[in-house]
Amino acid sequence: MATRKKTKARSATKARKAPGRKAPAARKAASRKAAPRKPAARKAAGASTAAKLAANKKLVLAFYEQIIGRKDLDGALKYMGATYKQHAPYAADGHDGLRAWLAGFKQAFPDHRYEVKRVIAEGDYVMLHLHGMGGPNPHGESVVDIFRVENGKVVEHWDIIQAIPETADNANSMF
Repeated sequence: MATRKKTKARSATKARKAPGRKAPAARKAASRKAAPRKPAARKAAGASTAAKLAANKKLVLAFYEQIIGRKDLDGALKYMGATYKQHAPYAADGHDGLRAWLAGFKQAFPDHRYEVKRVIAEGDYVMLHLHGMGGPNPHGESVVDIFRVENGKVVEHWDIIQAIPETADNANSMF
Protein backbone atom coordinates (compact mmCIF):
# COMPACT_ATOMS: atom_id res chain seq x y z
CA MET A 1 0.00 0.00 0.00
CA ALA A 2 2.80 2.39 0.74
CA THR A 3 4.05 1.93 -2.80
CA ARG A 4 0.73 2.96 -4.30
CA LYS A 5 0.60 6.11 -2.25
CA LYS A 6 4.13 7.07 -3.35
CA THR A 7 3.25 6.56 -7.04
CA LYS A 8 0.12 8.67 -6.74
CA ALA A 9 2.07 11.30 -4.86
CA ARG A 10 4.80 11.38 -7.53
CA SER A 11 2.32 11.84 -10.41
CA ALA A 12 0.52 14.56 -8.48
CA THR A 13 3.85 16.27 -7.84
CA LYS A 14 4.82 16.03 -11.56
CA ALA A 15 1.51 17.54 -12.56
CA ARG A 16 2.01 20.39 -10.07
CA LYS A 17 5.61 21.01 -11.17
CA ALA A 18 4.76 21.52 -14.84
CA PRO A 19 1.52 23.46 -15.02
CA GLY A 20 0.29 23.90 -18.60
CA ARG A 21 2.47 21.11 -19.89
CA LYS A 22 0.53 18.26 -21.37
CA ALA A 23 1.01 14.75 -20.10
CA PRO A 24 2.63 12.34 -22.60
CA ALA A 25 -0.73 10.77 -23.47
CA ALA A 26 -2.25 14.20 -24.13
CA ARG A 27 0.71 15.20 -26.34
CA LYS A 28 0.29 12.04 -28.42
CA ALA A 29 -3.44 12.67 -28.81
CA ALA A 30 -2.77 16.27 -29.86
CA SER A 31 -0.17 15.19 -32.44
CA ARG A 32 -2.56 12.61 -33.87
CA LYS A 33 -5.17 15.31 -34.32
CA ALA A 34 -2.69 17.57 -36.13
CA ALA A 35 -1.21 14.84 -38.34
CA PRO A 36 -4.03 14.68 -40.91
CA ARG A 37 -3.57 18.38 -41.70
CA LYS A 38 -0.11 17.88 -43.17
CA PRO A 39 -1.14 15.37 -45.87
CA ALA A 40 -4.21 17.49 -46.64
CA ALA A 41 -1.98 20.53 -47.11
CA ARG A 42 0.31 18.51 -49.37
CA LYS A 43 -2.70 17.23 -51.26
CA ALA A 44 -3.99 20.79 -51.75
CA ALA A 45 -0.56 21.95 -52.95
CA GLY A 46 -0.41 18.96 -55.29
CA ALA A 47 -3.89 19.74 -56.58
CA SER A 48 -2.97 23.37 -57.22
CA THR A 49 0.22 22.27 -59.00
CA ALA A 50 -1.75 19.80 -61.12
CA ALA A 51 -4.31 22.50 -61.91
CA LYS A 52 -1.55 24.90 -62.96
CA LEU A 53 0.06 22.27 -65.21
CA ALA A 54 -3.32 21.46 -66.78
CA ALA A 55 -4.00 25.17 -67.36
CA ASN A 56 -0.55 25.61 -68.94
CA LYS A 57 -1.16 22.65 -71.26
CA LYS A 58 -4.55 24.03 -72.30
CA LEU A 59 -3.04 27.49 -72.91
CA VAL A 60 -0.19 26.17 -75.07
CA LEU A 61 -2.49 23.91 -77.11
CA ALA A 62 -4.84 26.86 -77.80
CA PHE A 63 -1.88 29.08 -78.70
CA TYR A 64 -0.42 26.40 -81.01
CA GLU A 65 -3.74 25.90 -82.77
CA GLN A 66 -3.89 29.63 -83.53
CA ILE A 67 -0.27 29.93 -84.68
CA ILE A 68 0.29 26.68 -86.57
CA GLY A 69 -3.20 25.28 -87.13
CA ARG A 70 -4.93 28.51 -88.21
CA LYS A 71 -1.78 30.51 -88.98
CA ASP A 72 -3.39 33.48 -87.20
CA LEU A 73 -1.09 35.61 -85.07
CA ASP A 74 -3.82 38.09 -84.18
CA GLY A 75 -5.85 35.21 -82.72
CA ALA A 76 -2.77 33.99 -80.84
CA LEU A 77 -1.90 37.34 -79.25
CA LYS A 78 -4.36 36.80 -76.39
CA TYR A 79 -2.29 33.78 -75.31
CA MET A 80 1.05 35.62 -75.48
CA GLY A 81 2.87 37.72 -72.94
CA ALA A 82 4.00 41.29 -73.59
CA THR A 83 7.39 39.85 -74.56
CA TYR A 84 8.09 36.73 -76.60
CA LYS A 85 11.60 35.30 -76.64
CA GLN A 86 12.39 33.06 -79.59
CA HIS A 87 15.11 30.39 -79.53
CA ALA A 88 14.35 28.88 -82.95
CA PRO A 89 17.02 30.23 -85.32
CA TYR A 90 14.59 31.01 -88.15
CA ALA A 91 12.44 33.61 -86.33
CA ALA A 92 13.19 36.90 -84.60
CA ASP A 93 12.15 37.74 -81.03
CA GLY A 94 8.85 39.40 -80.21
CA HIS A 95 5.40 39.54 -81.72
CA ASP A 96 6.72 41.19 -84.89
CA GLY A 97 9.35 38.48 -85.34
CA LEU A 98 6.71 35.78 -85.01
CA ARG A 99 4.39 37.68 -87.38
CA ALA A 100 7.11 37.85 -90.06
CA TRP A 101 7.95 34.15 -89.71
CA LEU A 102 4.27 33.18 -89.79
CA ALA A 103 3.64 35.14 -93.00
CA GLY A 104 6.41 33.21 -94.77
CA PHE A 105 5.28 29.87 -93.29
CA LYS A 106 1.68 30.47 -94.33
CA GLN A 107 2.71 31.36 -97.88
CA ALA A 108 5.12 28.43 -98.27
CA PHE A 109 2.94 25.76 -96.59
CA PRO A 110 -0.73 26.78 -96.72
CA ASP A 111 -1.87 23.16 -96.23
CA HIS A 112 0.43 22.41 -93.31
CA ARG A 113 -1.29 20.62 -90.44
CA TYR A 114 -0.18 18.76 -87.36
CA GLU A 115 -1.19 15.96 -85.04
CA VAL A 116 -0.41 16.21 -81.33
CA LYS A 117 1.21 13.01 -80.06
CA ARG A 118 2.17 14.09 -76.53
CA VAL A 119 1.79 17.06 -74.22
CA ILE A 120 4.12 17.17 -71.22
CA ALA A 121 4.25 19.91 -68.60
CA GLU A 122 6.72 20.56 -65.83
CA GLY A 123 6.88 23.76 -63.84
CA ASP A 124 6.44 26.66 -66.25
CA TYR A 125 7.33 24.60 -69.33
CA VAL A 126 5.04 22.76 -71.75
CA MET A 127 6.41 20.42 -74.41
CA LEU A 128 4.45 19.32 -77.47
CA HIS A 129 5.54 16.28 -79.48
CA LEU A 130 3.90 16.58 -82.88
CA HIS A 131 3.66 15.08 -86.33
CA GLY A 132 3.82 17.94 -88.79
CA MET A 133 2.42 17.23 -92.26
CA GLY A 134 2.13 19.22 -95.48
CA GLY A 135 5.45 20.97 -94.96
CA PRO A 136 8.75 20.69 -96.82
CA ASN A 137 9.26 16.94 -96.25
CA PRO A 138 7.18 14.33 -98.08
CA HIS A 139 6.69 12.14 -94.97
CA GLY A 140 6.33 15.03 -92.57
CA GLU A 141 8.37 16.00 -89.54
CA SER A 142 8.68 14.91 -85.97
CA VAL A 143 8.51 18.15 -84.02
CA VAL A 144 9.18 19.00 -80.40
CA ASP A 145 8.04 22.48 -79.44
CA ILE A 146 8.82 23.74 -75.95
CA PHE A 147 7.10 26.78 -74.48
CA ARG A 148 7.62 28.67 -71.26
CA VAL A 149 4.54 30.10 -69.59
CA GLU A 150 4.65 33.08 -67.25
CA ASN A 151 1.59 34.54 -65.51
CA GLY A 152 -0.74 32.53 -67.73
CA LYS A 153 0.85 33.67 -71.01
CA VAL A 154 3.28 32.08 -73.50
CA VAL A 155 6.55 34.04 -73.31
CA GLU A 156 9.29 31.82 -74.74
CA HIS A 157 9.76 29.12 -77.41
CA TRP A 158 12.26 26.46 -78.51
CA ASP A 159 11.83 23.76 -81.13
CA ILE A 160 13.47 20.72 -82.63
CA ILE A 161 12.34 19.55 -86.06
CA GLN A 162 13.39 16.28 -87.69
CA ALA A 163 12.32 15.11 -91.13
CA ILE A 164 10.67 11.69 -91.17
CA PRO A 165 12.64 9.50 -93.58
CA GLU A 166 11.07 7.10 -96.05
CA THR A 167 12.70 4.15 -94.29
CA ALA A 168 14.26 3.53 -90.90
CA ASP A 169 16.86 1.13 -89.55
CA ASN A 170 14.34 -0.06 -86.95
CA ALA A 171 10.66 -0.89 -86.78
CA ASN A 172 9.94 1.80 -84.18
CA SER A 173 7.87 4.84 -85.01
CA MET A 174 9.23 8.33 -84.40
CA PHE A 175 6.14 8.82 -82.26
